[in-house]
Amino acid sequence: MSASGGSRLARRLLQLYVGLALYGVSAGLQLRAGLGLAPWDVLNQGVARHTGISIGTASIIIGAAVLLLWIPLRQRPGLGTVSNVLVIGLAMDATLGLTPAPHSLWLRIPLLAFAVVLCAAATGLYISARFGPGPRDGLMTGLHRRTGRSLRLVRTCIEVTVLATGFALGGSVGAGTVLYALAIGPLAQVFLRLFALQEPAATPAETPATVPVTTPAPAPVGAAAREVPDLV
Repeated sequence: MSASGGSRLARRLLQLYVGLALYGVSAGLQLRAGLGLAPWDVLNQGVARHTGISIGTASIIIGAAVLLLWIPLRQRPGLGTVSNVLVIGLAMDATLGLTPAPHSLWLRIPLLAFAVVLCAAATGLYISARFGPGPRDGLMTGLHRRTGRSLRLVRTCIEVTVLATGFALGGSVGAGTVLYALAIGPLAQVFLRLFALQEPAATPAETPATVPVTTPAPAPVGAAAREVPDLV
């Protein structure tokens, strides 16, 4: 591996693990704000309350269970997938152990806003590293491919089911849940652009000037469509 390739790999690994750790921190801070959690954390909290385990441990167990659902969907996990299951839950528990819960609403509101922005930044970091999707994202894309339904519909059905189950188990739903649902998508898109890794420059052997010019045979009708699946 070249020096530039090694440097790029190191940066991707740094982005992955910093992003996952910050994601866990953001989830812990949102819980400390006490104004409502993200849908999957509502479920994590509900399971934790009924089992006596920590919410971070519940997150790890549920993440591992979701990962098992990849098997019939024929999804392949990557380093980022497995790391997602472990690191976020551990970072969340560590944050809860170090951070006291504020009592004043004037402290809880900005803490909630900061947690949502931090979550979006963390999402941009670890997704841009491109080491594989998290278990929940892989479940969404796997169901999309198997059912032919749009990503929007599949994601909405998953999130509503998770939120309803978590709420029934006693998870916290509130203004923070609504804020997260409305803000996380646009904010994450901003940070995905900010943290996107540039493609490595082509080597001289790969430049057009050194590649013989040939006329490619026409591709079969629909070949291009199979190269890029419809994700809408």
